[in-house]
Amino acid sequence: MIQDIFKSPRPFAAKAKTKNIPIILTNIKGLENYLTRNLKNKDEKAQRTLLKNKLDSNDYRGEKNKGSIGYDADGKVCCVFWGIGKKLSVNDGAMLCDFISRNLSKSLAKDTSFALDIMPEFKDYDFNDFCIGWGLAHYQFTLYKKKVQIDKPLLVLPKDVDEKLITASLNAIFMLRHLVNIPSNDLGTDELAAAAKKLADQHKAKTQITKGKKIETDFPMIHAVGKGSPRPPQLVDIRWAKDTKSTKYPKLTIVGKGLVYDTGGLNLKTGGGMRLMKKDMGGAAHALGLASMIMDLKLPVQLRVLLAIAENSTSGTSFRPGDILQSRKKLTVEIADTDAEGRLCVGDALTYACEEKPDLLIDFCTLTGSARVALGYDIPAFFTNQDSFVEPLRKDSAAILDPIWPLPLWQGYDENINSPIADVMNEGSGRGGAIEAALFLQRFIDSTINWVHLDCYAWEQNGKAGRPQGGADTGLRAMFDFIRKRYG
Repeated sequence: MIQDIFKSPRPFAAKAKTKNIPIILTNIKGLENYLTRNLKNKDEKAQRTLLKNKLDSNDYRGEKNKGSIGYDADGKVCCVFWGIGKKLSVNDGAMLCDFISRNLSKSLAKDTSFALDIMPEFKDYDFNDFCIGWGLAHYQFTLYKKKVQIDKPLLVLPKDVDEKLITASLNAIFMLRHLVNIPSNDLGTDELAAAAKKLADQHKAKTQITKGKKIETDFPMIHAVGKGSPRPPQLVDIRWAKDTKSTKYPKLTIVGKGLVYDTGGLNLKTGGGMRLMKKDMGGAAHALGLASMIMDLKLPVQLRVLLAIAENSTSGTSFRPGDILQSRKKLTVEIADTDAEGRLCVGDALTYACEEKPDLLIDFCTLTGSARVALGYDIPAFFTNQDSFVEPLRKDSAAILDPIWPLPLWQGYDENINSPIADVMNEGSGRGGAIEAALFLQRFIDSTINWVHLDCYAWEQNGKAGRPQGGADTGLRAMFDFIRKRYG
């Protein structure tokens, strides 16, 4: 099962097949130009006239995100038209791949390759995101299906695209989605740790896994959350650097919440609330996905990945509402709600991360329903202690269609998580649940360290082009873009 999460579909043709159909990216004006320009002989004029008549009969004008199939005089498919805007995005590639899949037979898609016929007015476009989107349209989760045969159209990569970036992005996203989609009966704490180690081994990174008695002494809150389950809580620590002998690169640490299942503990969730809780390790999946991209593309950083892994279950040994826990930071934490468990695990991991003074600390957590109420399923909330990060993260993430949105670390709410009998409480008394959760995590952060916290959903609720219902990357590409721009 763990091996399967590293298997990716092959959305691209190594070279054009014998039958290769051009895709003509266009817009309203560009379509008019295409149908009239560079006609060398009568046959070409006749073919263009035939195409124009067919497009007119379909009322196709080259509008954005709309397509049409072109046929020759023999009624065979000779081209595909697809309307684009002022720039290309992952949506363009995903929607086009889906359009071809819906409108052409599986046998044709299987035996044919497709190549972009890039008109002069679009030659300066960046096609990287477009190709990533095309690849994402190939994602399917079929590990539990019998005899599934999926034939999706193959694209010949255009010249001058960054093939390494495209491949690294798809590998990371497919792995992330697989991890979230695998049910908890097959992905327990040991299995998630094994998947992390497998990824590290592929990149010759070092892995240390802490569990057993040592997790109880070194990471007491992770232990407390996980002790009600027979599956052992643990902390995975991965280290990698572009050059293992050099210490000149900046230190980047990524923390991920890895709750392989969350019943809510003794504050038991409803059946509906538990339905998707296999995805509560989505933060760890994002952390591994981001690490995969960084290592694949060999960014000049000293990378560290910390995964706080546990299962929040119910038994006679489960932690209780009203308990007071010790933390790695020596802060005492009163438990107001055992269903606010992820922040406990991540709090210990963040404390550990800060002990090495990283230049940048990022954590991914599927943390609060409040963030979903505020921003919906697709847009993670992010918090940062660096005001200079806010606009680049917001603006650039929207530009690449992986939006994340800032919420404030509003210190006026910090008193809401004070406890009358301990240093802090794991749930606030106010209404800003996502903010209070972030403020709780901030209690475990060294204030001198640059920190970004993402409260993400890690799930596609409805399904759309390139994003089938199920495990989803939300904020992964945004954070990679931020890191690459920061460190090169």
